[in-house]
Amino acid sequence: QVQLVESGGGLVQAGGSLRLSCAASGRTFSNYVMGWFRQFPGKEREFVAAISWSGGTRYADSMKGRFTISRDNAKNTVYLQMNSLKPEDTAVYYCAAIVWPFSNVPTTPTPYNYWGQGTQVTVSS
Repeated sequence: QVQLVESGGGLVQAGGSLRLSCAASGRTFSNYVMGWFRQFPGKEREFVAAISWSGGTRYADSMKGRFTISRDNAKNTVYLQMNSLKPEDTAVYYCAAIVWPFSNVPTTPTPYNYWGQGTQVTVSS
């Protein structure tokens, strides 16, 4: 089992920045692909970014250049640095984990089998 706990959400003005953290406990963190997803009210979770065990990253098109995912395996933590935030980025952000032996990181929620509780990000205009 892997337990994931997100933190760092909050209220920020448009154009501002937030850094989300996801602390993992349980099995060997470095073996996991880590992903960030977000969910709008009444909508399915959508892909934000993911990082492989070796540090390879992938982003949703709308986040490229604004969001950066990174990981610190020594701290069992994955981060999502969010810059130039827009009101439409307002959502609940979730951290997810999966052991994934392939080179391409998954960008849909289904393969991920561990999830955090989510953290609210609100961007005011």
